[in-house]
Amino acid sequence: MKVLTEYLSFNIPKRRDYVNITRPVEELIRKSLVKEGFCLVNAMHITASVYINDDESGLFMDYDDWLERLAPHEPVSRYRHNRTGEDNADAHLKRQIMGREVVVAITKGKLDFGPWEQIFYAEFDGRRAKRVLVKIIGE
Repeated sequence: MKVLTEYLSFNIPKRRDYVNITRPVEELIRKSLVKEGFCLVNAMHITASVYINDDESGLFMDYDDWLERLAPHEPVSRYRHNRTGEDNADAHLKRQIMGREVVVAITKGKLDFGPWEQIFYAEFDGRRAKRVLVKIIGE
């Protein structure tokens, strides 16, 4: 069995953004030489998410609108978590909604996606260094 563990690093200058990370993950699969197996991709920070969906700009705006309705950033005083001196309680809630990780099958050396599927890193409290774990396991 082959195993590859790597980290992708991000420093998103805005509080919130969405980054398509499919290509770097595909490059790591090629590097791993795994032809049949699984790829785990997970955010290593509790205010960020990894998810699968379509790479369409209108969808990113829809996510922003939807997430802001569910967990608005302001007023920051509405959240007990922010009494600790933070202002990112909304980012924790947004991450909970969008999820922590994805697992994708590797078939014939490639991510086994359905139509339009891509892997994204979602940042909800940017402006500092963050990481994503990529673990590839298989034969």
